[in-house]
Amino acid sequence: MNRLASLLLAGTILAPASAFAAEVAPDAALESTGTVIVVTGTADGYRPVDANAVKTPTPLLDVPQTITVLTREQLDDQGITQLGDALRYVPGVVLGQGEGHRDQITLRGQNTTADFYLDGLRDDTQYYRSLYNIERVEVLKGANALLFGRGGGGGVINRVSKTPDLDRAKGQASANVDSFGAFALAADWNQPLTEMVGARLNATYEEFDNHRQNFEGRFIGVNPTMALQPGEATRIELSYNYDDDRRTTDRGVPSLGGKPLTGYDETFFGRSDLNVATVVAHIAQARLDHDLTDNLSFNVLGQYSHTDKLYGNVFAGGAVNTTANTVALSGYESGTLRDSWVGQANLVWTGETGGIGHTLLAGFEVADQDTHATRRNTANATVTLAKRITVPALSYGALVTNSRTDVRTLSAYVQDQIELASFLQVVAGVRYDEFRITGRNAINGVGASRTDRKWSPRFGVVLKPQANVSFYGSFTRTFLPQSGDQFGALDATQATLAPEQFENLEAGVKWDVNPGLAFTAALYQLDRDNSRFNNPVTGLPELSGKTRAKGIELSLAGRILPQWQASLGYTLQDGEVRSQTTAAPAGRKLSQLPRHQASAWTRYDVAKQIGLGLGITHQSKSFATISNAVTLPAFTRLDAAVFYDLSERFSVQLNVENLTDTDYFPAAHTDNNISTGEPLNARISIRAKF
Repeated sequence: MNRLASLLLAGTILAPASAFAAEVAPDAALESTGTVIVVTGTADGYRPVDANAVKTPTPLLDVPQTITVLTREQLDDQGITQLGDALRYVPGVVLGQGEGHRDQITLRGQNTTADFYLDGLRDDTQYYRSLYNIERVEVLKGANALLFGRGGGGGVINRVSKTPDLDRAKGQASANVDSFGAFALAADWNQPLTEMVGARLNATYEEFDNHRQNFEGRFIGVNPTMALQPGEATRIELSYNYDDDRRTTDRGVPSLGGKPLTGYDETFFGRSDLNVATVVAHIAQARLDHDLTDNLSFNVLGQYSHTDKLYGNVFAGGAVNTTANTVALSGYESGTLRDSWVGQANLVWTGETGGIGHTLLAGFEVADQDTHATRRNTANATVTLAKRITVPALSYGALVTNSRTDVRTLSAYVQDQIELASFLQVVAGVRYDEFRITGRNAINGVGASRTDRKWSPRFGVVLKPQANVSFYGSFTRTFLPQSGDQFGALDATQATLAPEQFENLEAGVKWDVNPGLAFTAALYQLDRDNSRFNNPVTGLPELSGKTRAKGIELSLAGRILPQWQASLGYTLQDGEVRSQTTAAPAGRKLSQLPRHQASAWTRYDVAKQIGLGLGITHQSKSFATISNAVTLPAFTRLDAAVFYDLSERFSVQLNVENLTDTDYFPAAHTDNNISTGEPLNARISIRAKF
């Protein structure tokens, strides 16, 4: 870590030299009365200015935590429509395969399928998330229990929805098609109805295709929203989101000799009639924001979601048998029916007491989630390895899982960001969670339940030698019940064990190089404790397993020159098992945690109507799983784009992915379910504004 510390030190030396570039910072203006003036606004290009998920009007410069924000303009320039594709450009985020039917990521060495949020409210069903109705994507690194509750050990992903604008009517329509034949149509219309009421409608239809045999699918998304603003102090927003997704479930290729099988990038190890994933999701939200005074406000949020998901999976169940030139196949069908309610209220006060400034947050959250999960298996099969394999007829048998779980949480939290002086801030807070889970296996009638009551603290210090530079250090803690992040079942063993615990130590520097460009550097150490370990003498489970991840993250985002924008990131990281767990002995490296990870996306406008884009993503080698038996090779992918404005209202762009036609393996689920990267392909998009 000495080299990491040196890099951070270099950043701190550079920061003071940039004083000439600083302008008035939002938190620098204190009137003689002591009233804090908070400046808010929207992003300028790729430059993030704030984060919805921090729940307070705190500039990113003053948040003692690494936060990456992907703006709508950057997403459009990259031609991105899916969350997973967007996260490729976030340092420290490694994409998982998600069994070919869901978003799954590894963030700071912690794998998760559940740490996803929509407008600050939990959205943890396993499915793919479209960005057609999203204004920006926020990635908050490190343990985040104070703001979000359980989970979030490595960080959380928050999507911020597009909302109505009451000032003017406006709209946008777009269409794109790529060289595989996949296409997408999208529309976004905003319409003020009266001076106090406005509506917005986002909708999309997408059809999927790629280089893989038999892959196809389609997505339908509709999101109407309404805003009511009876006065300057009050705003009410109502939203309904309908997602209907159907696609081929594809787990990629098996391994051979400790590496992914090569030369079979297009080969489908499944059956088209069985490998199908369907999701229908309904999400309804309501939000009330009200200013009680100039420096005291509250908001109340509510969300109901209903998701009905069913997917089938036939996949390679082992490595290639080189002697017989065969591959063993396994398969199953899984269903999830989930109803979730969540309500949240936050009170925010900014002001002074005795000459000391405060940004005080107090809130509570209640949630209820019912899940019905089923599973049916297929018989195993063995096929001869070929460019196009022939899979025998298979069918799903009787139910082997039929479980119902109910999760109820009651939470309260308080946090104060205290400005002791113009150059010194302290952040301190704590959250209390009461987490109750009840599960019942309908096949054998066995049930179990557990209640955990946990305190999750947060503490940070922010030093500001000048208005546009901050140095910070922080400590955060979060927990995850032993039943896992999806709570699909609770067995007798899980019901006896305390939750896992995550502790994140972080130090860093943030530098607003100029009003449109921000630099961040951070060192972190993330310890995960209370992982299960089966005692070899007694055979009983114990909570003695430990892992540690540590690293450095660097990012630069915004406008370097008036015609030049960039989003750059680099991560140097390492992680290992520190004491034996049920998954691995001490000394094993954490899975899908490449030591080096770099990304860069830049756009340069060579003329008023013409722009050029260039992107690069790099990952060094990593292990597919905690077994450390299969290595995913290092890769570098190059992307490019050309933008042309036909007029102020019409534009066209060409995005080319994998410009060098690199053969690579970007993600895995097991040692023998490894995704193959798409070859050279192009997408042309047309966009019209009204």
